[in-house]
Amino acid sequence: MNARRAVLPLLIGACCTAAGSAATLRSVEVSRDSSRYHLVADTHLDAPPDAIYHVLIDFDHNSYQRISEIYKESSYLPPDSDGTPLVYTRVEGCLLFFCRSMRRVERLEVVTPNLIRSTAVPERSDFKFSTSEWTLEPEGTGTKVTYRMDMEPSFWLPPFVGPWFLKRTLLHGAPSAVDKIEALAQQVREVAARADAR
Repeated sequence: MNARRAVLPLLIGACCTAAGSAATLRSVEVSRDSSRYHLVADTHLDAPPDAIYHVLIDFDHNSYQRISEIYKESSYLPPDSDGTPLVYTRVEGCLLFFCRSMRRVERLEVVTPNLIRSTAVPERSDFKFSTSEWTLEPEGTGTKVTYRMDMEPSFWLPPFVGPWFLKRTLLHGAPSAVDKIEALAQQVREVAARADAR
């Protein structure tokens, strides 16, 4: 696995391969406060919010492998005791010589089609703390996608893993990730358009 992009599972678990798309990664900001990492990414995708939403909430049958090869498992689990949907993902990645498999069970909150928020269940995850949020806003003929994540792993990270290194790695791998999400969303849009035309 390419070590320069393998740090992505430690932050966003979204590194993919695709090309020839109008997706634009406008900014990525990474910071660290003690052992907690913070990420904000701003992207424009040439697809409508509802199509992007459908791609991002499709966890069943290991569907997240379509987004990235680092995803080894993804699925919906039985709902939490209060009825909140639960999702499971497992990614595998390496950061130079530091490799591991990382599990995350998350409570999923969605407001169709503009907001997807998840919060890790620490006792069922390899993270002491993890929250992420996708905000999807119409922008021109496409969508402004803002991704925010705060996470604190429950495992040791090498001391050289600082925000500058993570940001450099994200800027190397994230453009192909957003291309893949955009391509999948365009497929969703085309299927919906054909269904409407019948």
